Amino acid sequence: MSKVNADTPRPRGRPRRNAATAHDAILDAVYALLQRKSVRDLTIEEVATRAGVGKPTIYRWWPSKAALVMDMFEERVAPQFRVSGAATAEATIRRNVRVLIRLLNGFFGKVSAEIIAEGQSDPDVLREYRERYVLKRRAVSHEVIEGAKASGELRADVDPEVLIDMIYAPIYYRLLVRHEKLDTRFGDALLDRVMASVRQSSRSNRGRRT
Repeated sequence: MSKVNADTPRPRGRPRRNAATAHDAILDAVYALLQRKSVRDLTIEEVATRAGVGKPTIYRWWPSKAALVMDMFEERVAPQFRVSGAATAEATIRRNVRVLIRLLNGFFGKVSAEIIAEGQSDPDVLREYRERYVLKRRAVSHEVIEGAKASGELRADVDPEVLIDMIYAPIYYRLLVRHEKLDTRFGDALLDRVMASVRQSSRSNRGRRT
């Protein structure tokens, strides 16, 4: 086997990396940098430096910082919000809310709040967050609520979009304004009141059977 001549000059410049490896390194860099700084303060330059790639590599895959941050959120953060269904729609919703509140009190909540804040001055950020995360989560909740209406667990006149807002808007209000503590006690109390207003009454169920 021949040996490579030690005197042979190496190619100049940054060594080429496997595309998948570089892609993961970039998202890992965004994840790590956002542990100690905000979405607003994050720069493409420091992401490139930490990931060991050039800025053109990043812009080849992501047209903007908003798209890059949302890819990281979608691949590294949002998957933490995994909740399996329960025996009833209400039990499923309660489980969802408890998991969400726990996550919002950590890195998930930090990034979510910063994306929403950044989105107030950058429509692209809010659009990415809405289309790639919010609407997907709402679609899941919408399906659960429609199933509960069909089974008679919830009233037939319940508007799923309004009910979703009734449940989740107060949670994100506490996340963003921080006027009161966001914890499971609050989540349980909130759902006690909201769900009591939309449950199918026992009288209605008896009328349906007759």
